[in-house]
Amino acid sequence: MDFFDRARIAVRAGNGGNGSAHFHREKFIVHGGPDGGDGGRGGSIYLEADVGMNTLVDFHYRQRFAAEHGGNGLANRQHGKAGDDLILRVPAGTIVRREPGGALIADLMEAGTRAMVARGGRGGLGNVHFATSTNQAPHESQRGEPGEDLELTLELKLIADVGLVGYPNAGKSTLLSVITAARPKIANYPFTTLVPNLGVVVIGDPAAGDSQSFVVADIPGLIEGAAEGKGLGHDFLRHVERTRLLLHLVDGENISVDPWAEFESINAELRSYRAELADLPQILVFTKMDLPDARERWPAIREQAAAIDLPAFAISAPTRQGIAELIAATAEQLRALPIRALPEVVAAGMAPGDEIVLRPQDPTQFVVTKEAPGVFVVRGKRVDRLVSMTNVESEDGMARLEKQLRQLGVFEALTKAGVQPGDTVRFGTVELGWGEG
Repeated sequence: MDFFDRARIAVRAGNGGNGSAHFHREKFIVHGGPDGGDGGRGGSIYLEADVGMNTLVDFHYRQRFAAEHGGNGLANRQHGKAGDDLILRVPAGTIVRREPGGALIADLMEAGTRAMVARGGRGGLGNVHFATSTNQAPHESQRGEPGEDLELTLELKLIADVGLVGYPNAGKSTLLSVITAARPKIANYPFTTLVPNLGVVVIGDPAAGDSQSFVVADIPGLIEGAAEGKGLGHDFLRHVERTRLLLHLVDGENISVDPWAEFESINAELRSYRAELADLPQILVFTKMDLPDARERWPAIREQAAAIDLPAFAISAPTRQGIAELIAATAEQLRALPIRALPEVVAAGMAPGDEIVLRPQDPTQFVVTKEAPGVFVVRGKRVDRLVSMTNVESEDGMARLEKQLRQLGVFEALTKAGVQPGDTVRFGTVELGWGEG
């Protein structure tokens, strides 16, 4: 399956159903009262984390999604049917942003975590709600509220406890194939790994209830300048952001590069991309110890690592030299390391798996702008909802809308903006003539 870790989609929740303006009709009852039912709520759209997925490829082939509209109200005070919600499954580890602007909505890290990304519109009220002592036969009913319509960016950041980093051809894929059941592509040339690979390491006996497991991610090789987009690093550095521990592989065979300089170069790329990545706990893994050149260079790099209290292991994946010791040390470190939340999630005041619902703090706020001679636009969540739910063909409905807009201060704001009789005032998709009615 192709690997896609970014997608941009458009979602539209269902509109609420229209309220009914029906009157009771029955034999021998000539003037029945209002009995129009309410419209049903429109379906909402949710994103749900699924651990069985590891790519956003489904959203590459389809980018637009819509939930079901609510049904219209019926006679005898029957409510319209609520629209079905739409649940879109995404890989666990998906970050959801609202566009334009990229504001964070949710971090769907844990399996089953669900976030509402587009709320369905409320159903309109039937005429039964508008009966009063002075108006016992109201013809007024509400239209359904439009569902939210917005664009989202999905960004997958793989969930793994351990990230394998290092230059291309350092032996990351080979190590992953040895310590897990993963079968990554392996060859003796740079950039063999074109997509992140995941594997699970299991220590102990699960049947006896005495075991530990952790997820390892093989990240495509970094090169100098990766944080600026060179090589493959720019596209894949995001996949080490969730890891708690880095196994930093250094190629013991490459005699053309100083091993310690190679180690420092990769850390510089991590720091350039995001400073805290280079501060993650690391274990230096010196590879290819089955080769004479690697064995000759190992003592020097071991001393350099010891000088900065950096755990270091020399391994040979083909011969399994040092593998057991490396896994044991990795498991021991992980037991002391907490689950790591993304810095942007922490900054937003979220815990892993929490949802942020971005709503205006004051729904009564609105803005009036003059967009052309004789054309004024009023923007505001509550204003848009009031207008969109009003039946503009109903005199009673328009009278009620005028009263509500006056109470919100919309009329006063339009007057200050210079509106004149005959001008057009636009509320969302609804245009009204100023001074009409």
